[in-house]
Amino acid sequence: MQCPICENRCPVADGELGGCGQYRRVGDVMQECHPDRYLIVCPIVIETMPMLHFHPGSKFLQISTVGCNFDCPGCISTTLVRDMDPASNLLKHLTPEQVVATAGQHECLGITFLMNDPLASLDTFLRVAKTARRAGLLVGCATNGYFTEHSLASLLPFIDFINIGVKGLTEQAYLACGGHSPVPVLRNIRLLHQAGVHVEVACMHRQDNSAELLELARCVEAVSPTIPLQVMRYIPLESADPGWEPTIRESEALVDGLRAVLPHVYLFNSPGTDLLSTHCPECQQVQLRRDFYGPMGARLMVAGNPQCPHDLEALDLRGRPEKGDFREADFQGGYPFTRALEIVQAMLITLGVRNPAEVVRVWEILLGGQKMRELHHAIQQPASYLNTMRTFGELTGRQEQAAEFIDYVQGRLTTVTLGLQGVMRRPRVYYAMGKPLFAINGPRFENSLVELAGGHSVNRELELAGRPGVTITVDTLQSLNPEVILLSSFLSNRVTDFHAECLRLGLEIDAVRQQRIYTPPVPSSDFGGPRWVLGLLYLANTLHPERFSFDLAQEAEVFFKQFYGIAYNPDQLNRSFGKPSHNWNWSQP
Repeated sequence: MQCPICENRCPVADGELGGCGQYRRVGDVMQECHPDRYLIVCPIVIETMPMLHFHPGSKFLQISTVGCNFDCPGCISTTLVRDMDPASNLLKHLTPEQVVATAGQHECLGITFLMNDPLASLDTFLRVAKTARRAGLLVGCATNGYFTEHSLASLLPFIDFINIGVKGLTEQAYLACGGHSPVPVLRNIRLLHQAGVHVEVACMHRQDNSAELLELARCVEAVSPTIPLQVMRYIPLESADPGWEPTIRESEALVDGLRAVLPHVYLFNSPGTDLLSTHCPECQQVQLRRDFYGPMGARLMVAGNPQCPHDLEALDLRGRPEKGDFREADFQGGYPFTRALEIVQAMLITLGVRNPAEVVRVWEILLGGQKMRELHHAIQQPASYLNTMRTFGELTGRQEQAAEFIDYVQGRLTTVTLGLQGVMRRPRVYYAMGKPLFAINGPRFENSLVELAGGHSVNRELELAGRPGVTITVDTLQSLNPEVILLSSFLSNRVTDFHAECLRLGLEIDAVRQQRIYTPPVPSSDFGGPRWVLGLLYLANTLHPERFSFDLAQEAEVFFKQFYGIAYNPDQLNRSFGKPSHNWNWSQP
């Protein structure tokens, strides 16, 4: 028989698994292999999902399992959909009634399935959706939308909102992800909208697909011009080619053009952009101001505008904005959770772990012992970071490798510390992410590196409450007057584009006048993964060139050979914290 759950329609013999590995054929029925088991159950604000026009600012209960019917290159959820063992004891068994009760305990407006695809756990999701509907809760999900008409029909009576991630408009785009055609997804967008479900559509913007996004906007407009389109600037992770990443300026230009086709088009993964906010179509005043809130996420900052005389109905919202003060816990809610798992993975790979089962065992220890918040704080300072590496060495029986890494890093730290002896003046340094006004939170690791490298972090002078930072005003940045600006090497920007944006904003600060704007050349080398030691050496060179002249290419070559067992090739590095290069693979057990 063919599996009826997704449009891959895998042929499955009796007793065998389907292509996604999440269902087994038993007679004439495809049975879910791991029903009612969840990796994540926690409250989030709906923009974290992300969902922008459905009850803005409201709290929902996120549920996530593991697995997926697709295998997309560069998937941001790889740790959940491919690396996590679906049989792990980390997955907690909860009945639908217990899930609904948890939503009630957290005073959630509803329940939403995200991060991995509900098509991997459709029976589980359906039971929750039916129980939630009886309890008066709203229900939604984020999905690739590859439902068959049969499986979608089973869900339609119980779902209120949905985010559909479109992979492209060509067969090649879907073949690359393990599907075969965009046609079923476009059909399902139409069916969902016709059924009264609130639909938002998301699609990645890569260097090679701007024309497809324009055509997608036209397809969405043909269904309904009220459907929001979320443009995700591509972050090359895992196996993704780093050459696919567009600049923030390129993605902003694309979104500006798409807004001529659709009224509600938004740009994600571009910290500091103003293209996440919703404007009144009559007077162009900002009605809902949003900020970057981590990969694939947004945060509602301001709801309503007293200077706008027009009603919110013109914004095509489902439900009125309810901005509250709830914030997700550290490494919880949306994709920061996957980044946490990836950071742990990165640390273990550096110790020589090459079997994903070993990584899962450490994840089980951390998550089972409720240690993620502790981990979040431990990786913000070099000393506690190294202690965590020592702990991971003990957990994996790799004490010698941990000691080798710690000795390597402490040697570089000592060299920098000794080189700064007698320094009388530390330059004022501002750490940004993406665009000039998006300031990284003061306690974060990047600012610790600034201080270790002989700078004074002006970010520490600010009281920020965002993730990983927040957009500040021009006046605030003017008052800080940094002498040096550093750009995050994770969600980065071209220095030339960044400087041009500073000039457009009219920033009259020393760093702009002297064009002292820099970004570490090794991606993801200033936060998260163990490559931060390379970022430290770069910062030391940058802040005190009179004292330091580290050969960064040679240092990177030594690091990659010693701890990854591969040559350093900057053309093979993308934005992953975990994997050493985009063509790196696990060894077979």
